Amino acid sequence: MMNGSTGRRPTGRRRARATAGALCLLAGTLTAAASGGSPAAALTPPVSLTADDLTTWQTNGIVWSMAASDAGVVYAGGTFSTVRPPGAPAGTSEQPAVNFAAFDAATGAPTGCKLSFTLSSGTATVRALALSPDQKTLYVGGQFGAVSGFGVSNIAAIDTATCTPRQDFKVSVSATVRALAVTADTVYLGGDFNTVAGQTRNKFAAVTTGAALKPWTANADEIGRAVELTPDRKHVLIGGNFFTVNGTTSHALAVVDATTGAVTKSYPAGFIPNTSTVQDITTDATGFYTANEGTGGGVFDGRIALNLSNFEQRWRDTCLGATQAVLVHDGVLYSGSHAHDCATMGGFPNQPRKHLLAQSVSDPKLLPWFPDTNDGIGEPVGPRVMAQTDKGGHHYLWVGGEFTTVNGSAQQGLTRFADGPDTGAPWVPNVSVSTVAAGKVQVNWQSSFDADDGELTYRIYKDGASTPVHTTTGYSVFWDRPQLRWTDTDVAAGETHTYRISASDGINTSAKSAAVTATVASAAEKYPARVLADGASLYWRYDEGSSTFAADTGTGLDNAFLRNSPAYRQTPAAVAGPSTAIGFNGSSQYAYGNRRHPQPTRFSVETWIRTTTAKGGKIVGFGNLTMQNSTQYDKHVYMRDDGRLVFGVHSGSTRTITTPSAYNNGAWHHVVATQGTGGMALYVDGQLRASSALYTGNESYNGYWRVGGDNLNGWPNRPTSNFFAGQVDETAVYPNALSSAQVSAHYSLRTGG
Repeated sequence: MMNGSTGRRPTGRRRARATAGALCLLAGTLTAAASGGSPAAALTPPVSLTADDLTTWQTNGIVWSMAASDAGVVYAGGTFSTVRPPGAPAGTSEQPAVNFAAFDAATGAPTGCKLSFTLSSGTATVRALALSPDQKTLYVGGQFGAVSGFGVSNIAAIDTATCTPRQDFKVSVSATVRALAVTADTVYLGGDFNTVAGQTRNKFAAVTTGAALKPWTANADEIGRAVELTPDRKHVLIGGNFFTVNGTTSHALAVVDATTGAVTKSYPAGFIPNTSTVQDITTDATGFYTANEGTGGGVFDGRIALNLSNFEQRWRDTCLGATQAVLVHDGVLYSGSHAHDCATMGGFPNQPRKHLLAQSVSDPKLLPWFPDTNDGIGEPVGPRVMAQTDKGGHHYLWVGGEFTTVNGSAQQGLTRFADGPDTGAPWVPNVSVSTVAAGKVQVNWQSSFDADDGELTYRIYKDGASTPVHTTTGYSVFWDRPQLRWTDTDVAAGETHTYRISASDGINTSAKSAAVTATVASAAEKYPARVLADGASLYWRYDEGSSTFAADTGTGLDNAFLRNSPAYRQTPAAVAGPSTAIGFNGSSQYAYGNRRHPQPTRFSVETWIRTTTAKGGKIVGFGNLTMQNSTQYDKHVYMRDDGRLVFGVHSGSTRTITTPSAYNNGAWHHVVATQGTGGMALYVDGQLRASSALYTGNESYNGYWRVGGDNLNGWPNRPTSNFFAGQVDETAVYPNALSSAQVSAHYSLRTGG
């Protein structure tokens, strides 16, 4: 249980984890304030912990369990044999610590409490730790036969004052203990066992604090992984792999009576899918929360929030990536997992794993708190356990697991976070300027990222001034960094101005961006003016000189992320004027839009290409993923190995039209593909080259516009490469099918008109 106001867990709560086998808005919200608006705060409420990891001693193996005392001692158990100082490489400066260690919550250093948990044959491990309410006893569960030489059977009690095993607590448990919860007179346990004290107890049992078996019975058919008491101590929340409890169907989760073990609330088949299990349970004053892990593709791996008043669901999230640990602090549910796909709940699409997440206890939307670990050793999944306590005026969140890095730096097994100070500055903004309109300069930038702040303050500095000319705020998270824009009208034609931008979380401020220079135009550029006039909803001109950012020149502000360092500012560009092109290597480089879009039922895609490749590749298209090849993909133009261009949509099956000629001759070519009520059309260099009136539909899914590469598996005349080797310029997307006259007009403006 946890205190309702602080979210701090009383000491009777076990901190244990089991083995795993046996982290809606389509785009982020952008807010902008005029100069003088409210600045960002250091942490974005309700988050109250920073993402800055603190120096902490390390283990040489996996931390499976933790418990934290009111005195600020953190106990850690697992499968390891030594601990070492922060920063020390594995195998150096090590001290013995056989599956158990105790640490000062505020310093991260070991205390004087040293115990060894061993087994005469096989590998010993500590899987569960829980303190008694009076803090005098630490109960330990796992797979071990002795504690510092004192014989036990998978469960032990430790006198915390002397750091010695209590010899008056001895009970035989037939197999691994994976979960513990403690009251003043009862120890509840869950695990793999089928007998306790020689009597049948399948997966869950209760003993007195004097080690006598209680009549409490909650027999389950498969492994018990989590045990938690409700705050009123009237019920026990149990989780695991099971399908029945006391003969009642209830998969992975059940509520039982704390006195008898009788089932109070069961959960019907399908509430948690058969392929998913409950790995952890935590509570606060009004709810309880589960950590779920599934097996196989597309299973349930997220978190469920349930009300204590009726044990019914409050919310659930659908992130994929097995959740191992949950803990509540100040109204925020913190979790450890290896989340890799949260798109179904408006979060990030499938991509490299994120291991630490935060959500409000009343809303599953991901909050801006993103410290990270790697997967590490073992299975591996990263974090396995969390614990929290206060010391020296600060609140500390400890995380244990399999990881070997934290926030990109070497750190094994343990890490910790606190409620301050916040020391991490936001990323330096990526900035671009545009002068396509006369008498003004558009200053565009990709919103920054800060691991524990969503709302950031941006200050724009003009011509080297020390005082910002404009201040605004914007919301961003790592997968959704919307483009922001400020238009400088205090300029005159022919003038040259420079701009730099900083980002601040309210305490920490980034360095200023590198200066970007703009010369104010006296007249509008005709080609981009026509593109914008014809309604482009996305328009990438590729004028940036570095970074991951390509600005959207249009009103849609759907900026591109540039992946794997393409060649910037390629000249000559496709159209006359000061703009430049971008070059892709045909193997790994591409661009994708920041914004996730619903299926476009009517659309046009337009771009310029220059290449001599004989391996083809996707030039532009729509796909459901960003950081890897999409699993749903169509509405695309690709080049075959022979240089001919293909426009394809998926409508029941792959539907394509193909140009009769090749366009890999090293010259710039203007390519436009449209789909509307009249079907499909493919234009090259202002002329219709292929068409079909038969296909007016395409595949329905949410996705991102991508340029330079994506999956082409299953498409006719698939080229050697999924990725396009060549230069690309002036990419635009429209929410309608351009007419042949519009296409011709665009092509005719290539020389400036």
